[in-house]
Amino acid sequence: MIVTERRFLLDVMLGKLATFLRMCDYDTAYALDRELEADGPILQLAATENRTLLTRDEQLAAQATDAVLLTERGIEGQLKELQAVGIALSLSARPRRCSNCNGELESADADEAPAHVPDDAEPYRCRDCGQWFWKGSHWDAVRETLSTL
Repeated sequence: MIVTERRFLLDVMLGKLATFLRMCDYDTAYALDRELEADGPILQLAATENRTLLTRDEQLAAQATDAVLLTERGIEGQLKELQAVGIALSLSARPRRCSNCNGELESADADEAPAHVPDDAEPYRCRDCGQWFWKGSHWDAVRETLSTL
């Protein structure tokens, strides 16, 4: 079964993975964004917000109600492990999540975009942190990585 509506909490070792999951439209909290490092508060947040904990820490995973233990250090290996447990990984036609803070993205008019956003890009702005996004070289690099899984 492929799961697409899960909410995740990633421990401090998985920051790069948080970016990928957010770009794949998953609601993904990252422990360091919430200033959490200790196991107790991480477990509490996962339970309170009904999030699946993703971690490389065996002891932490064993204590969680819902967790996926990852063994790989590299991003491609971690993504393959997620696919192996039924987590769908693909970029959608329209980005929905801020890869920086996990906020929701909204479409923006090209004339609102700052100068660094290419003129031919379809711009999006994060409702929470205000960061601007568009499908550029980073989007293409993530798509390429996902295509190799």
